[in-house]
Amino acid sequence: MFLTISTTGTPDRPATDLGFLLHKHPDKAQTFSTSHGTAHVLYPEATPERCTAALLLEVDPVALVRRGKGKGRGGAPDSALAQYVNDRPYAASSLLSVAMTTVFKSALRGVCKALPERAAAPMPLRIEVPALSARGGPELVHKLFGPLGWQRVKSEPVALDEKFPEWGESRYVKLLLEGELRLADALRQLYVLLPVLDDAKHYWVAPDEVDKLLRAGEGWLADHPEQKLITSRYLSRRWGLTRQAMEALELVRLAEADDTEIEEIDNAVAATTAESEAEEEKPASLAVQRREAILEELRNSGASRVLDLGCGQGQLVRELLKDVRFTEIVGVDVSMRALAVAARRLRLEQMGERQSGRVKLMQGSLAYTDKRLKRYDAAVLSEVVEHVDPERLPALEYAVFGAARPQTVLVTTPNVEYNVRWESLPAGEKRHGDHRFEWTREEFRGWARKVAERHGYETEFVPVGPDDPEVGPPTQLAVFRRVAKAATVKDATTKEAKAA
Repeated sequence: MFLTISTTGTPDRPATDLGFLLHKHPDKAQTFSTSHGTAHVLYPEATPERCTAALLLEVDPVALVRRGKGKGRGGAPDSALAQYVNDRPYAASSLLSVAMTTVFKSALRGVCKALPERAAAPMPLRIEVPALSARGGPELVHKLFGPLGWQRVKSEPVALDEKFPEWGESRYVKLLLEGELRLADALRQLYVLLPVLDDAKHYWVAPDEVDKLLRAGEGWLADHPEQKLITSRYLSRRWGLTRQAMEALELVRLAEADDTEIEEIDNAVAATTAESEAEEEKPASLAVQRREAILEELRNSGASRVLDLGCGQGQLVRELLKDVRFTEIVGVDVSMRALAVAARRLRLEQMGERQSGRVKLMQGSLAYTDKRLKRYDAAVLSEVVEHVDPERLPALEYAVFGAARPQTVLVTTPNVEYNVRWESLPAGEKRHGDHRFEWTREEFRGWARKVAERHGYETEFVPVGPDDPEVGPPTQLAVFRRVAKAATVKDATTKEAKAA
């Protein structure tokens, strides 16, 4: 199988810089051993104006059979059906991808100490693969490469036999890509998409393949319109691994949308024992009092279908499950680690059918409207708003009160005035390192009343924990109840006229 990478140059930036970026000297033909054959790198042309690097992979059919696992274990199905006579030595596939990681390892990572600025910048590229197995045909080739910044994507079908055109086309295409991209980005795209198009792998797909996919897909896979197909095929349709990768990519997408680090979003699970103990608040009984207050208000509201927005590790969900009046409980959190811990603590996999039918955990960000959150009786934001940047509170407000619009909304948040009563909390510090702010009673009530006014709710405030006569309770709870739209002045006038 064969792959060529070409570029053009200028007097200031000669095309032969390609040799530095690939870490392969244009004047040398080099040979590398792979697990299934031999890879050769050579330069058919190397001038300042134009340079082409070629990767030729000679596959050893005997080694392929001996090392292959066969269909059903991540191996190539063609090898299982015809072990010694098949297309594997000729058509680009996962074999070529693995060879690229051996031969172009540094280039794939975008590392070039000699020309770091060239490695970091886009350059004119022309990539050709004369024979590529494409299960899905030219249309799928364009769907996969089209959104990735290439100015030209050409996939020419290869006839089964040119002497017998009536036999039609094979599943193979001749691929041509042209455009200005970083070399590392182009190589990573090929590394992922060659086996995706072939829809087969010559080796067993282990859990570490998820990390390989995420590394190679950095910067382009999270927003790719065919993300699900790419992920599923790359991981040989192993559903558990595919789901794990999709969840990680969703976290990447949310982080990019929020212009923040993944760790800042996926922070609902404490990294150390000390942090996890702090998560429960000090004293520990306050967390219990808070949940009891929430449960009481939910029961008073008559709600049966409840959203726990920012459910964390599922403590409130667990308490809700104990009360049969709550028939549908949905825990939502942006952190997949928190949801995984919640699922484990709730023992979802061991639950009976009736009990498991009452609960659902799903990933979501309250910074965006989500149609899945509509038509619920009540929503709880327990110790959530203080983790949101102030400038993003309006987005959370609209997502909950404007779009989802449950009948009842419960919001709890720390009362900063009470912090002086915590002997272990230094003056001026917040209760948690991730808190963006902590409100006084007046600030919280002012925010809550404005939200209620804008979206048609009425509010009531309930103290949680010991209500100190000077500084108030440690936690403040706002109960929002949706009110029916008041009759307009025009409607009232009309009714009075009719009565007269």
